[in-house]
Amino acid sequence: MGTQDQAIDPDPAGQPALDLAALRADTPGCGSVIHFNNAGSGLMPRPVLKAMIDHLQFEAEVGGYEAATARAEQVRDFYTATAELLGTGPDNIAYAGSATDAYAKALSGIDFLPGDIILTTRNDYISNQIAFLSLGKRFGVEVVHAPDHPDGTGVDVAAMAALMRARRPRLVAVTHVPTNSGLVQPVAEIGRHCRELDLLYLVDACQSVGQFELDVERIGCDLLTATLRKFLRGPRGSGFLFASDRVLKSEAEPLFIDMRGARWVAPDRYEPVAGAARYEEWEVPYANVLGAAAATRYALRVGPAAIARRTPALAALLRERLAAVPGVRLLDRGPAPAALVTLTIEGRQAEPVKRALDARGINSSLSFREYARFDFADKEVEWCLRLSPHYYNTEAEVETVAASIAELVVTRRTAG
Repeated sequence: MGTQDQAIDPDPAGQPALDLAALRADTPGCGSVIHFNNAGSGLMPRPVLKAMIDHLQFEAEVGGYEAATARAEQVRDFYTATAELLGTGPDNIAYAGSATDAYAKALSGIDFLPGDIILTTRNDYISNQIAFLSLGKRFGVEVVHAPDHPDGTGVDVAAMAALMRARRPRLVAVTHVPTNSGLVQPVAEIGRHCRELDLLYLVDACQSVGQFELDVERIGCDLLTATLRKFLRGPRGSGFLFASDRVLKSEAEPLFIDMRGARWVAPDRYEPVAGAARYEEWEVPYANVLGAAAATRYALRVGPAAIARRTPALAALLRERLAAVPGVRLLDRGPAPAALVTLTIEGRQAEPVKRALDARGINSSLSFREYARFDFADKEVEWCLRLSPHYYNTEAEVETVAASIAELVVTRRTAG
């Protein structure tokens, strides 16, 4: 590793820095693209790819049910590894087809009544906001958005806590890092208020798991959902739900529970299983489960603390370079943004910008106003380009991406 990499990835405990060459050798995509779309879907490392391909081959040779039975121990490791990542127990983890699938199951386990309140933020993920509105439409649930803090650090926690006390919401729901911004919401601080007031608390950690160190006990959440495909670098079509002991000891269960999540104990009665498996379904793609286990183990071996240092540092370097480009407007707020760098370019339309980056072998993503109605209205933008590096990216790639953006600006001005 070069001296520049060592400078951006110091280890305060004196441990060796990340072996960037080995990590990139483990990542086939690094040879063909500059992948700054980890907030969309990270590049899978070889152990994840191998786990999935091996199992699919095994299924083809012996049969799907038989392969799952033979690999039961490896399947169980998905729960063990995910629990280790979050600081909880394996029985508190449920596999899901995606983060949205996990979130919907969590919501369906809450017995909402007309007049119940969901207290959320103005920066919650679009699919969550739509789900809240759907609950309002079907069950008469009221959706209340806590105001943002004037300093741009995300939700105003004091104002949100006041709403908790005044409105006694049935659910408090917060997205840790929204999809459209590098904003990091103070989920642990919110969790302390929820615990004090004995309120049910759901956290969407889709963009933070695999990027930051997470501890569900410290956050104080009852439910937490995430995906594998983003910063955990796992397969698409995989996610998980954490359910606390408090939730599991209650009568909470998904609306459409099946034979995986319940036992049919009498002709007219079933009983949910004791653990978070009550939120699962009988049929799952076992190759994905094993890929998810491999991805989580990989992140644990790399080291969540080291990842949490390097990944936001690369994003900070990118922001520093882009801030010097005339015509580029950076949109991220907060004192310590996540590795989602969002920007607009004066006088440019969204799709041509992305196509130009695609042509240079740079992967990126776009967000539009409909993805973030409150945030983009406040910022008075219709779209943003999202660039999301991860720990296996290099400083040289940051410089290349920043230079490419600068070239786009210059090209536009020259053409004009």
